[in-house]
Amino acid sequence: MKKLVLKFGGTSVGNIEKIQNVAKIIKKKQDQGNQIIAVVSAMSGVTNDLVKKSKSISTKFDSKELDVLLSSGEQVSCSLLSGALIELGVKARSWLGWQIPIITNENYTSSQILKIQTEEILNFISAKGIAVIAGFQGVNKDVRITTLGRGGSDLSAVVIAKFFEADSCEIYTDVDGVSTTDPLINDKAKKIDKISYEEMLEMASLGAKVMQPNAVQAAMTDNIPIHVKSTFKEGSGTKIISENEIEYKKVITGIAYSKNNAKVSIVGVVDKPGVAADVFEPIGKNNINIDMVIQNTSLDGKKANITFTIKREDLEKTLDTIEKNKEKLNYNKVTHDDKLAKISIIGAGMIANPGVTYKMFRSLADAKINILAISTSEIKISVLIKEDLTQKAVKTLHQTFGLN
Repeated sequence: MKKLVLKFGGTSVGNIEKIQNVAKIIKKKQDQGNQIIAVVSAMSGVTNDLVKKSKSISTKFDSKELDVLLSSGEQVSCSLLSGALIELGVKARSWLGWQIPIITNENYTSSQILKIQTEEILNFISAKGIAVIAGFQGVNKDVRITTLGRGGSDLSAVVIAKFFEADSCEIYTDVDGVSTTDPLINDKAKKIDKISYEEMLEMASLGAKVMQPNAVQAAMTDNIPIHVKSTFKEGSGTKIISENEIEYKKVITGIAYSKNNAKVSIVGVVDKPGVAADVFEPIGKNNINIDMVIQNTSLDGKKANITFTIKREDLEKTLDTIEKNKEKLNYNKVTHDDKLAKISIIGAGMIANPGVTYKMFRSLADAKINILAISTSEIKISVLIKEDLTQKAVKTLHQTFGLN
């Protein structure tokens, strides 16, 4: 008898008909002899609506109360799914994070799970019950409700799979698995049968929306196999597993993109040891994440230009921070551009295949796409380009690396 954690996202439980369909999927899994823990997100659109409501009161709505508000969406879907299962004649019960409890730290709106009490639910599923758990939420030592950040139900499912020692964690969504790229901008995208944790983490971090990056990281750390499947049609889905379980036939596994990028250039700072630290220290203290960084030195070696990328929503805060530190930084001017996209190729196969960088850059050049910045890791290469060239770049690279 296998113990399975089944997670259903917002589109999977988006209305009553869909919730009833999910209940049938869960019952079928139990009828096959499995013990089932279901984890659910809020119904699609609910969390966004709750965020809007909070902002109508204050753009700086208290984070502790925001977690109470946002966690209510999962309470609704959790109860409805449990009720639908009971209607099918199945023994079922809903649990909210604080009832289990799922213990988190005190980082409101982006908490990490520390511990989960398992005894009550283990006894329930051992007695042929189906446990339906509200994802995205927990409770801290002060008995305050906490949430795990955007897409946090994925993380809930993976960590629940760890603490309950599940045999597998299945993530149900509105697509039939992880694709080589976004099918909405390239209809040649193909489903990937198997992908490593490392590749999936890169893709999720770089813009692929199938899974939350923190959830992939947690699965990789504890070697928890994940199976991404469609709620709405039968199919093999995509297995996210250890790299040594995959036989690589292609150099590149997938292509990701993100449009939420801005580039800032600080022109004419004095080129001396510590100048980069002086630039990025106040930015870091304002909780602004830096992505790509380029530092160019003038021919006489006296001045330098520092260019870096950030999330688009952090642009105004970044420019304000730089302006406040103008006297210390002693720069000539600051320029910025917020109409940019980051395109990334990802693949563990590139480790043993030289020439991937050249091939990527040549194909973009032939397509008349200019590269504004570059960053690399062992299994990915990212470039910054003009936003309006995103689709052209993705299609070009998808063909170049034989993914069509």
